Amino acid sequence: MDLRQMEYVVALAEEQQFTRAASICGVSQSGLSAAIRALEDELGTRLFTRTTRRVEPTEAGRALLPHARGLLEQAAAGRDAVVRASHELSGTLRIGAEQCLGVVDVPPLLERFRRRYPQVDIAFTQVGSHELVAAVRAGELDLAFVATEEHLTHVRPTELGRREVVLLCPPGHPLAGAARTDWSALAGHDFIDFQPSWGVRSLNDAVCAARGVTRQVRCTVNDIHTLLDLVGRGLGVALVPQHVAAKPQAAGLVTVRLPQDGVPAWVVSAVTGNGPSLAPRLLELLDTEPEPVSDLDRP
Repeated sequence: MDLRQMEYVVALAEEQQFTRAASICGVSQSGLSAAIRALEDELGTRLFTRTTRRVEPTEAGRALLPHARGLLEQAAAGRDAVVRASHELSGTLRIGAEQCLGVVDVPPLLERFRRRYPQVDIAFTQVGSHELVAAVRAGELDLAFVATEEHLTHVRPTELGRREVVLLCPPGHPLAGAARTDWSALAGHDFIDFQPSWGVRSLNDAVCAARGVTRQVRCTVNDIHTLLDLVGRGLGVALVPQHVAAKPQAAGLVTVRLPQDGVPAWVVSAVTGNGPSLAPRLLELLDTEPEPVSDLDRP
């Protein structure tokens, strides 16, 4: 077993799709599949069960995962120690992010940045994507992780990934009975949504307007867990990125897919300004290869 194989195992277990896992690892899909098969042959057991749309770890695969993550963490710590010893860096990294982006996990990223550059101070801001883009454009932030494709002039966006938008309903709601709904069925129902500064709010507004759906946003929030709580209490339904519907706090809620004709995509990007900053040092720790749009998975 080598580090590259461990990276493939972790990525595949987390993404549950060969397509996205291969993109994250910067390898072809066939190369990742071959490496996983070779590791299974070496260990004499299946590590993943494969279907046409989903890949899940077997019991043996789940047993391997903590060891694979441990090896990768040790390797990263070693690389960080070398960089720290040879490139002392100081200053302040001004960074912002919208909450629960899913595609990028900001706290572990900042932890690794701090290990590598212990002399750099970190100023972290968490607000809506539109506010973050404006702050980068004004030179108030060096980098922001945002979930919007709007108003990105005079900044430099790098797409990190995208997720399908789904409808989240409380149990027993009239829309909760089908696996997929029609656009016309959304009209007349109470909605819970985020404040206008959030990227997903403007995405939801634009998608519904384009399809002639007049929806009533009866409650606005500024926190994902509050939104999930209010949906569960029956205050309305919500349009959310797929990974939000999969959060533990959403257990018991019903996920309904939107019509196949033009399912909206929720896009996450790293946005930087044009001036000098420490942002490139943080982006070095990311795999910035964009994920494919398709959810189809071909083992």
